[in-house]
Amino acid sequence: MRALTEDQIRASFRNAEPDEVAEIAMPHDLLLAEWDYLDFFAWRDPIASRSGYILIEQDGEAVGIVLRAADPSRVRSGMCNLCHTMQPGNQVALFAARRAGAEGRKGSVVGTYICADLSCHESVRLAPPLAPNEIRAERLADRRLDGTHRRVYSFVASVLGDS
Repeated sequence: MRALTEDQIRASFRNAEPDEVAEIAMPHDLLLAEWDYLDFFAWRDPIASRSGYILIEQDGEAVGIVLRAADPSRVRSGMCNLCHTMQPGNQVALFAARRAGAEGRKGSVVGTYICADLSCHESVRLAPPLAPNEIRAERLADRRLDGTHRRVYSFVASVLGDS
């Protein structure tokens, strides 16, 4: 992704009203973000704890969506539908995003299970431990990155009504 300023980030949100966008709290480490390393940028709101945000770059333009987390589940474990990482139940949350445009104003939402801290970008890069005499395959890591990238973009497209 290309580096973004706070104003550019706020202008990117497609499924939020201007008054909602004005209340978004930026992540504390925004100035430290390694934009060249990111496939997408996601964070939980440090003030409104049930809010989260995902930014992607589409056709050279930043596109952001606002997410709302459901109440924490009591399941034992779950899988993030974006990075396909198995997590303990309290580390996966159901997030809903209001659809963009007229559909969203009517109350239509899209939901999916995502890592509760929105750390999919890092989770997919963590390598599982190797068994004795096992050799790590770099292609597997590339497939996981490509799959996560594809699923994040597909989820954002479904929120925007592009699917």
